[in-house]
Amino acid sequence: MIAIIDYDAGNMKSVEKALQFLGQETVSTRDRDVLLRADQVILPGVGNFGDCMEQLNTFGLVPVIHEIVEKKTPFLGICLGLQLLFESSEEAPDVPGLGILPGRIVRIPQSEGLKIPHMGWNSLSLSGNGRLFAGIPDGTYVYFVHSYYLKAEEPEIVKATTEYGVTIHASVEKDNVFACQFHPEKSSAMGLRMLQNFASIRKEGN
Repeated sequence: MIAIIDYDAGNMKSVEKALQFLGQETVSTRDRDVLLRADQVILPGVGNFGDCMEQLNTFGLVPVIHEIVEKKTPFLGICLGLQLLFESSEEAPDVPGLGILPGRIVRIPQSEGLKIPHMGWNSLSLSGNGRLFAGIPDGTYVYFVHSYYLKAEEPEIVKATTEYGVTIHASVEKDNVFACQFHPEKSSAMGLRMLQNFASIRKEGN
């Protein structure tokens, strides 16, 4: 069973529908026991970094997320869900992130001819044999909607980048933690393949 963390995030339903289309058993929940029993857990997210961290705190989900990660349960952050995994964001400078991975979220710089938010299809440059990208060709196009992007402190965790005025760390993987700035659930057949790849990852020792 794949658990989707329910904290009133915008793209929760589209992630759930994509997984159900793939035949995966899913549950959207904020129940600690259900989340800790899940085979995999997904943190979706659309919106403001500070508001979403406030929601996670309101529902008591911050310590639960840390428990899930410490249990080595495969964990996937999507869009703002990626950003929340890191330490801080320029979008809400006074609000600490989850701090599960080292790095910070910064605003995409203004650049002639580029609109912010970055909204649309961009190609990925893959590196480091990321498990989400098994069977995915280099240069695959995926769908982005964001105004802020990740600058990871550990280059070795970056498994995909894209270019939008700057080099954007588009996907990371470290141990059992995975994250995508783009929306695999909205990225056609290749995005569904990435979700299927995640669904096939098992907790260490299982």
